[in-house]
This record gives sequence, structure tokens and C-alpha cells, in this order.
Amino acid sequence: MPRGVAIPELRQQLFAALERVIARDGAGRLSGRAVTGEAGVATGLLYAHFADVDDFLAAYAVDRAFLVSAGAASLPGRVGTGDVAGNLCAAALSASPATVLTLTRLLVSRPELAGRVQAVLGDRTAGFDAIETAAAAYLAGEQRVGRVAADADPAALALALVGVLHRLVLAGDAEPERITRAITGLISAFAPATAG
Repeated sequence: MPRGVAIPELRQQLFAALERVIARDGAGRLSGRAVTGEAGVATGLLYAHFADVDDFLAAYAVDRAFLVSAGAASLPGRVGTGDVAGNLCAAALSASPATVLTLTRLLVSRPELAGRVQAVLGDRTAGFDAIETAAAAYLAGEQRVGRVAADADPAALALALVGVLHRLVLAGDAEPERITRAITGLISAFAPATAG
């Protein structure tokens, strides 16, 4: 890249490169040089936009945690509309499974980043926590309007949903059809009984 040429969307370009490095080499092999090499930019560009590698990783974690939590945050507003399982699937798939996997791997390898995400976005906003919190609130709302069985435990269902996602994402088997089938199977067991 010639010097002095502006690179549009540099932050997102570096974040995408980070995801490719972690997918290929794992979080343990992550470095500023690996990311900038993957992005095809000079190493100094990372330091021109971020104080250091930790600052870059925190910015990535906040950005991607926001994507995950924003997709899940719309769930409580869907109470009483659409299909319960369909709404949960849409929220679970709003951020790509590859992004959720990368974020999870990064947070596991660098647990201090979760605190930095929480400092910016609030408590329970990093990765699967955001989905669990929103799903529990959503399921409780659907229970109040009679679309989830009265004896169901919304918090336990939300935890089970996140367990399914966690398993599929970490196993690299997070095809949308498989996630949809698993969530639909889990939630259909808690549909209210119909008079017949």
C-alpha cells in the first residue's frame, strides 16, 4: 500500500483480518503483525489507530459484542408477533456463527477483555450472555401472553438455547439449518397445550 493513501473502513478491515487469523491459527498465535499481514496493510497502521494490541483487541471485542447483543436485544420487542422459535432463531443467527466463535475464542483466551466490553456496553453483553439475557426476557414475555407454556422456566430455556448455540458454534457445526432445527425442537416442547 503506498504511503499517504487513505484506507476506507480500516477498523473493519483489521477486525475481519483478526477473525481470519483466529480461525486459521487460533487465538494463541494472535499478534499485531499477524493481523496487519492478513489485512495487507503496514504494521504501523494498527498503532496509528489503536494505542496497542490490547486496545485493538478490546475495540474488536466491543464491536462484535455489540453486534451480538444488538441482534438479541430486539427479541423482547417481538413478543406476541411471528413464531416464537422463528424469532429466537432470527436473533441467534443475527450475528454470523463465525463471528460469535471468534469472539468466544478471544474472550476465553483473554478473559480481561470481557470486563472491558462490560465497561462499555454494560453487564451480560459479551457474546452468549447477551443472547441468554434477551432470550429469557423474550420467553417470559411470550409466557405472559400465552405463547409459551405457563409451567415453562424462561431462564432455564434461555440457558438451554445458549447451550445449544455454544455447542454448535464451538464444534464448527453452526449451519443455520441445524441451529434452526435445534432451537425449534427445544422450544416446541414448551408450546402451550391446546384444547382439543
